[in-house]
Amino acid sequence: MSESSVRTTTASATASPVVRHDHPGPVLGTLGLFTVLLGAALPLIDFFIVNVALPTIDHDLAAGPALLELVVAGYGLAYAVLLVLGGRLGDMAGRRRLFLVGIAAFGLTSLACGLAPDAWSLVGARVAQGASAALMLPQVLATIQAATSGHRRARAMSLYGATAGLSMVAGQILGGALVAAAPMSSVFGESAGWRSVFLVNVPVAAVGLVLAARTVPETRSDRPAPVDVPGTLLLAVSLLTLLAPLTEGRAAGWPLWTWVSLALFPFAAAAFYRVERRADRRGLIPLVPPSLLRLESLRRGLALVVPFSVGFGGFMFVIAVALQQGLKLGPAQSGLSMAPMAVAFFVASLAGPRLVRRYGSRVVTAGGLIQAVGVAVLALTVWRGWPDLGMAGLMPGMAVAGFGQGLQLPVIFRIILSDVPPERAGVGGGVMTTTQQATLTLGVATLGSLFLALAPGSGMRDALVVTLLVQLAAVALTTALSLRLPRTVG
Repeated sequence: MSESSVRTTTASATASPVVRHDHPGPVLGTLGLFTVLLGAALPLIDFFIVNVALPTIDHDLAAGPALLELVVAGYGLAYAVLLVLGGRLGDMAGRRRLFLVGIAAFGLTSLACGLAPDAWSLVGARVAQGASAALMLPQVLATIQAATSGHRRARAMSLYGATAGLSMVAGQILGGALVAAAPMSSVFGESAGWRSVFLVNVPVAAVGLVLAARTVPETRSDRPAPVDVPGTLLLAVSLLTLLAPLTEGRAAGWPLWTWVSLALFPFAAAAFYRVERRADRRGLIPLVPPSLLRLESLRRGLALVVPFSVGFGGFMFVIAVALQQGLKLGPAQSGLSMAPMAVAFFVASLAGPRLVRRYGSRVVTAGGLIQAVGVAVLALTVWRGWPDLGMAGLMPGMAVAGFGQGLQLPVIFRIILSDVPPERAGVGGGVMTTTQQATLTLGVATLGSLFLALAPGSGMRDALVVTLLVQLAAVALTTALSLRLPRTVG
């Protein structure tokens, strides 16, 4: 038999998957799946792990509010801007290869963060760390899409969604534990705590690198396309003109450049869409093909990711500040307050696949209603219990909200990518993760700025309650949009 494979492909976003008649495609085994999920966990953990370390970074490096926000936002901006490009490069050069490069770079940049001598060095290392994460993460979803099928793919996608949600909560738990428990070494002294939240990535990345080299199959697009330079630049400008002023505006006093940048955002976004649509119509392969957005499952799933991630990203930042500065909890206690949410999320994500087979996408609607109850309970608890509120008082609301989130996020991820053809797996994964990361950063910027603006005049309690009510509105929007999802989940 000829070594060439007989393939059936089409150029449309609704093309049939690649069919190989003479030999099976690459298969992602259990250990390989664990390895790529580890790669998915690291970037999300590091987005949130720094929240509980910000007070000690400020104390040790005299960073100030503006630089502290850059420590968070610099990572998030680089990550969001380069994710789609990372997916395209994986399609071209090989996803395993880009995963290896990304995880190695993530380990090295984490080392640079942990050894940073001053605040500006830390900001620069965080930007580089975010860029490394953008090379690594899109390869995870693309590899799952290309190297699994049927029940194994559904299970892998559910595990990916569970990993993503758990990582966001576990980041703050782990960060609090590391800041509190790091030894006072003669090398780092009092800075050992915050440095450990970055240095812990180095051995994990090394293990991931070895495992990936042995267990992750190489996959790539059957029709690799060149990098869409105009699209890449315009997407970067669009995200930067929106996210940079929102994250830095409050701390910098809203200077003129922030307003100019926000005014430029709609023009940059419109130019990006026109350039991509023109390339799509000419038969080229743009960075974000508008034809891909015609997939109902992807389009409607992304619409849910936006309010979900805005609310979640803002909540995780605000609760870390409120617990440490308002209730005077230490980093460990602040992190452990998230434990009920993490445990409940994990339990719900395990039950999700079985519930989806029976109830379809209505599981997302049920999860939204449950999360709304949890957020409302949290708001009422804060209103009535502040300032004598402890970890036990927060537990019921955290657990209920976490359970609702666990029913939503893994299923939403499955729905978004369910109809994306394998040859566009990298692009589809990049679009989804870019949307998620950009809106997580947007949540930190908007809800975080709202909370920090209200706290000096209204007090921590009222500021936190208002922020929780805004998140409740985002949950209500997610729940309403879930009614438009395709009933059957592939």
